[in-house]
Amino acid sequence: MNFDALIQTIAIAAIPVLFAITLHEAAHGYVARHFGDMTAFQQGRISLNPLRHIDPVGTILLPLLTLWLGGILFGWAKPVPVNFSALRRPKQDMLWVALAGPAANLFMALLWGLLAKVAWMSPDSYFAEPLLEMAQLGVKINVILLVLNLLPLPPLDGGRIAISMLPHRLAFKLASIEPYGMFILIGLAITPILGWLLAPPVVGLIGLINLIFGF
Repeated sequence: MNFDALIQTIAIAAIPVLFAITLHEAAHGYVARHFGDMTAFQQGRISLNPLRHIDPVGTILLPLLTLWLGGILFGWAKPVPVNFSALRRPKQDMLWVALAGPAANLFMALLWGLLAKVAWMSPDSYFAEPLLEMAQLGVKINVILLVLNLLPLPPLDGGRIAISMLPHRLAFKLASIEPYGMFILIGLAITPILGWLLAPPVVGLIGLINLIFGF
């Protein structure tokens, strides 16, 4: 991607990215509070202010680098702190806390799909073309985050979901790799492997949303 195209993509993607990471992380905090953990609330992290959730490397540098290199969009936000031992039923409630983030991304992908349909149906509007491009990127960004976070690798949400659902012995073994999880994920990201894993469900889900809204 050349520099001019990169700047244009950043301008269009900024709003979808900020909404995607903010609502994803805030959803974890809201659900954790619902099930008894007040950690995120006490630290001011249950917030729709994007600045509270931005990680300089994961939210800014890495997504820009992957966009420039033309690979699959990759990055992360500053995780909302959750004290799972403070949940009323730690192992069971972990499932709902973990699911909240991907569910928020699915909800936003559908909203962006609806907005894309509105823009597509208003071709004469001055804002139709940039709005359609932004909405299509919004769908793509949220679907990528949804699928990425459902990989069964702690500390990703999919890893938490797996830990919650597995028998205690297997859950303990999976949880033990959490300190190395991000290193494993970065290792996958700098090889074609992560793209191979994510591409089929990402393409399938984006296609389904396109089919639902017909744009």
